[in-house]
Amino acid sequence: MLPRGFKAEAERRAVTLRAEMGLRPTDPVEAAAVAAHLRIGFRRADELIPIQALEALERTQPGCFSACTLPGPTGPVVITNPLNSLGRQQSDAFHEISHLVLRHQMRTLERVGDLVFFTCDSDDEEQANSLAATLLLPRPALVAAHARGMGVAAIAETYGVSEQLARWRLNASGVAIQIRRREPAARGATA
Repeated sequence: MLPRGFKAEAERRAVTLRAEMGLRPTDPVEAAAVAAHLRIGFRRADELIPIQALEALERTQPGCFSACTLPGPTGPVVITNPLNSLGRQQSDAFHEISHLVLRHQMRTLERVGDLVFFTCDSDDEEQANSLAATLLLPRPALVAAHARGMGVAAIAETYGVSEQLARWRLNASGVAIQIRRREPAARGATA
């Protein structure tokens, strides 16, 4: 469960971040640009290891690697999986960036038999998911997109996210309900 006030604070952060970058609240943002603005390293995994290694990993265990944050010589570095769709890469990168913005503690390595994995804090993951989605699609952007007559597919394409994420943000932000409430009134006014 998100702490009280978290969603409103996430909306404020999304608008403030865009302002700091010289953008309007309705402008799309890219993970690499946000990372650079926040002085976070940003790399694609195929810049660090051969793409064939990533493809082999994907064949062995589909979907096991989306993105991660590793310590670098000058600070944290977000690493994305170039095998994923661009929308997925954006979402995954913003998820990692959100952990850093929220100052979540780096996860610890655990070993079970021969397997090594990172532990996750479910509250931290929920917060990072929520903030990442809001940074990508803040409420002002969704309201403006609707005003321009954009549907889910157009919003996803314009903001470089998946349709699933666009639909989720329309619902989670309350914009979808706001739209549904206005539509009957608008139809009645034109009848």
